[in-house]
Amino acid sequence: MSRKDVFANLGANAAVPPAEARPMKGRVRPILGSPDLNDDPSRSPVGAIGQSLSEVSERSRRADAIEAELAKGLAVVSLDTSDVDPSFIPDRMPGEAEEHERLVASIRDQGQQVPILVRPHPESPGRYQVAFGHRRLAAIAALGRRVNAVVRALSDAELVVAQGQENNERKDLTYIEKARFADRLQRRFSRDVIMSAMSLYKSDLSNMLSVVARIPDALIDAIGAAPGVGRRSWIELADLLARPRAEEKAGDYLARPEVQGLPSADRFKALVSHLKPASGRMEAGVLSGADGTRLAKLSYNEDKVSIVIDRTKAPDFAAFVLDHLEALYAAHRSKD
Repeated sequence: MSRKDVFANLGANAAVPPAEARPMKGRVRPILGSPDLNDDPSRSPVGAIGQSLSEVSERSRRADAIEAELAKGLAVVSLDTSDVDPSFIPDRMPGEAEEHERLVASIRDQGQQVPILVRPHPESPGRYQVAFGHRRLAAIAALGRRVNAVVRALSDAELVVAQGQENNERKDLTYIEKARFADRLQRRFSRDVIMSAMSLYKSDLSNMLSVVARIPDALIDAIGAAPGVGRRSWIELADLLARPRAEEKAGDYLARPEVQGLPSADRFKALVSHLKPASGRMEAGVLSGADGTRLAKLSYNEDKVSIVIDRTKAPDFAAFVLDHLEALYAAHRSKD
C-alpha cells in the first residue's frame, strides 16, 4: 500500500463533516496563522485582529474552503513543529544517531517530499497529534523548519490504523518495533483492530505478542531495534531466555561496555551466541604419569570439564582424587 493509498483509505473511515455542518462557536483556526481568530460572536473580529469586517469574513470563508479540502484529505498545511505531539502509542525505539542525521541531511538538501499525517489533538485545542511521520517531524524540527502535514479528524482507532498502515511500508521498521507496537495496541484495542492496523494474520500477531511477553523490556531496550533480525531469531532468543538464570546472564552480558558499543543487530547476535549452549563435540585429552601410566581421560568445552579415571588402571589415584577433592576446592577458594 502506497502512502497515497493510506491517505485515500482514510477518507472512507474518517470523514470530517463539512465546515458548515460543524459547530462554529469558539472554533480556533490555527491554519490561518492567527490563533486569535475564531467564530465566537461574543467577540469583535475587528477588535481581535485590527482588520475590517470584510477582511475577517474573507479570511473566514477562506478557512472554510481550506478545511473542506482537509476533510477530503487533499490539502497540505504548514505547521510549527512545536505544535505537533507524537502519537499516544509509540511505534519506534530510539534510533541510531547516524540514521537521524542522514534523514536530516536528506530533508535539508531535497526538502520534505511526503507530508506527515496529523489529527487535531483531542485534549489540547490548537495542537496536533501525529498519526505517522514521527522521524520526519524530528528531522524537520532539528532543521528549525515548518512541517508539511495533512490534517484529518481521526478517532483513536482510526489513528492507529493509519499509523499501522504506514508502518507496513517502512522497510526500516524492525520486527521487534512492530511487535512492541502490537503489544501497546492490545492494551487499548481489540485484536481485530490490531490485525487491521498492521495487516497481520492472527498467528503472526500471536507470535509477536508472545515474543514481547517472554523477553523483558529492559533486555529489549538494551538490545535495541536490531535491524534485519526477524521473527525466528527473536523467538529463538525468547526460548533461550527461558533457561534457568538466562535473563540474569543476558542482562550482565548486555551491560558490558564492549557489547553496548556494537551496532544493535550485532549486539543481538552476540547475545544469542553467548546464551546458546556450547555446540560441537568436546575436546579430548589424556592425563598420563611420568612413567607413561594413563591416569585419566579429559573432555572439555566452554561449559564444562570432564575427568574420567579408570579405576582398573589407577585405583590408588582415583581414591586419592576422591579423598582430596574437598581440600582442593577449599584451597582454590582461599585464593579469592
